This record gives sequence, structure tokens and C-alpha cells, in this order.
Amino acid sequence: MGTVDVEAVWRIESARIVAALTRFTGDFCLAEDAAQEAVAEALVSWPVTAPVNPGGWLMATARRRAIDAIRRSVALRDRYPLLTADTPPASEPDPDRIDDDLLALMFISCHPVLSPESRVALTLRVVGGLSSEEIARALLVSVPTVQARITRGKKTIAAARIPFELPVADERRERVGGVLTVLYVIFTEGSTATSGDRLVRPGVAYEAIRLARTLAALLPDEPEVHGLLALCELTAARFPARTGPDGSPVLLEDQDRRLWDVSAVRRGLAALARASTRGLGPYGLQAMIAATHAAASSVETTDWERIVVLYEALGRVAPSPVVDLNRAVAVAMATGPERALAIVDELTVSGRLAGSHLVPTVRGELLARLGRRPEARAELELAARLCTNRRERSVLLQKAAGLG
Repeated sequence: MGTVDVEAVWRIESARIVAALTRFTGDFCLAEDAAQEAVAEALVSWPVTAPVNPGGWLMATARRRAIDAIRRSVALRDRYPLLTADTPPASEPDPDRIDDDLLALMFISCHPVLSPESRVALTLRVVGGLSSEEIARALLVSVPTVQARITRGKKTIAAARIPFELPVADERRERVGGVLTVLYVIFTEGSTATSGDRLVRPGVAYEAIRLARTLAALLPDEPEVHGLLALCELTAARFPARTGPDGSPVLLEDQDRRLWDVSAVRRGLAALARASTRGLGPYGLQAMIAATHAAASSVETTDWERIVVLYEALGRVAPSPVVDLNRAVAVAMATGPERALAIVDELTVSGRLAGSHLVPTVRGELLARLGRRPEARAELELAARLCTNRRERSVLLQKAAGLG
């Protein structure tokens, strides 16, 4: 069994291994370190002798490494007897506990005491099974930066003495929002990269979808979990049409909708139906907007009035300047650019998106539709200067040049 197979097994089994080890040892940091040591050993030994049960091999090896670490620690006399008491064998985790273990692991990785950066890095590392190098490539930061975020996160967890347990029901409902936020951030970075030379990084986005599916299976009665999953699936359905063969962005009105992933749309609609059983929250409303786009055969046949209403509802339950900006775009499509420009001008005056390329991008588009070409060009050139994604910047500059 080669290196690629080790990585594949780790990606599948890592969350369960770390979760089970954390329950066995009571120490999240120790469990994660022991699991990483087991992977390192697998990279050396598997090419020589392939195990019959790779997942069990990793679990057993990681458990031995954890016991070795505890033996070396000053807390041996207090903790080793507990660890070696009658517990399920590491290679055969208790099937009745594994779902709770995974859920507890997600809540730890996304704990509110951690910084947002550490939450994302830990979730991708511990729950997603990505290496530091993979996370660095996904987030477009250096490997030392990723490692520092993970280390800080683990130190914070240890210092805060966060127990490996599920929060009580009321607290779980409150904290699941933090878990969803982390997954949403990961997916958003994959679906529209904030920097770099690629518009879409599908690997990052699909990892968020995989984690969202896991969370939906663990929390089947939480509507917003299904709402986020629906939003991700419906958004990812457009990936095949969002970029050209050379990676350049393809605008919504120019996309070949025959390339949209029909299976992803179906999965998204199924998740949306589950989310709708008890009323839609912020993610569910965004998924409903994505579903409205998916139902249309073109931009012209899209029900823009419905999208405006949905954005208005979203603005009431989860107000944000980005929601207002998206509502302005929908208003422009539904009733014309004049009313939309008034919304965008209010955002400009408020300064709530100062420094972002989004406001001048939309404002430039609206001014162009109103025939105010010099102003539109200036706005699009400003947007290009503020944009940190090379592909998006290129499109903005092309549009500005076209107004010359």
C-alpha cells in the first residue's frame, strides 16, 4: 500500500480516530498528536507491509503512541490506570458512541474560545483530515502560519480545559451556529477565492460540503444544518459553468446552464426540503435564492421579484451589508437600476463595506446600465484596484476598458 493510500485512508478515518482517542485519553491535544504520529509511521511501514484493516491499524497505533506519551508524562500514576481500564479496544470503537464522538469533535474544533482562523484550521485538520500543506494551499497562507494557528488553537483548548463532551441540548443549539459559520467560511473561500489566481477552488468547497453532510447526518433535526448543506450543494452545482477552459470567470448571464450539475441540484433541493420543515433560517433563505436561480433556464426567466423578497427576509433575520448589496443586484434585475443605485449609494455613505471591491463593482455595473459611462469606468477601475483575486480583477479591467 503506497503513500497515496495512506492519505486516502487518513482522510476517511481521521475524524473518527481523533474523536475516539480523545474520549479514551480525555486529552484532545494528545489525541491529535498521537494520530499524526500514527500517520507518519504508516507512511514508512505500509509500503513494506500493507495492513489488512488500515483504519484499525491507524487507530491501534495512535492509541499506543498516546499511551507512550502518557507513560512519559508526570501524570502517569493518575491517568494511566484510567486509560488502561476496561474500555473498548482502540481498533474497534464503540459503534453506539462514534456519532457522538464525531459531533463532540466538531464542537471542540469550532469552540467559541478559539479565534476564527484557528477554528477553520483545526476543523480542516482534525475533522477534515487535511495536512498543514493542504490547508496552506487551500487558504493561500504559508505552512508555518497554518501550523501556528493549529498550535495556538490546541493550546487554547488545553488552557481553557474544554471537556470532550457534547454540550447540553440548549447550549448545543446555540453553538451549532458557530460550527455552521466555520463550514460556511470554508465553502465560501472555495467557491469564490478571496485572493490568488483562481476564481474557484473546488477542493476546498467540496471539503466543506463533505463536512456539512457529516454534520447533517449527526444532527438530522437541525433545520439550518440542512439549510447550509442545501446552499453549498446548489452553489457548487454551478461550478462547471463558472469558469472557462483557461480558468477565466464566466458571468451568470453567460453561463451554459446545461453544464450545471443536475445531481448537485437534486441533492440541494432535497436538503432544502428538510430545512423547510420548521421554517427557514439565514442559510435556508440563501439556499432558497440559489434554488430560484437553479429553477430558471436563463437570467431573463429568473423570478427576480421572488429573489428580492427572499433577500428582504434574509436582511431581517441576518442583516449585513453584503445582503443589502445582493438585494440591490436583485432589485436592478427586477425593476431597473435606479432604485438599486439608491441602495448601493446608501452602503457607500455608510462605509460598511469600505475597502471591499464589491460595492464599486456593483455601482459600476449600475452606472453603466444608466449610461453614465465615465463614472462607471471609474468605479470599475477602483474595484479592480481593491480586488485581490487576479481572475476577478482581469474581468473588472476588461469591463472598464469597454466603457472607454
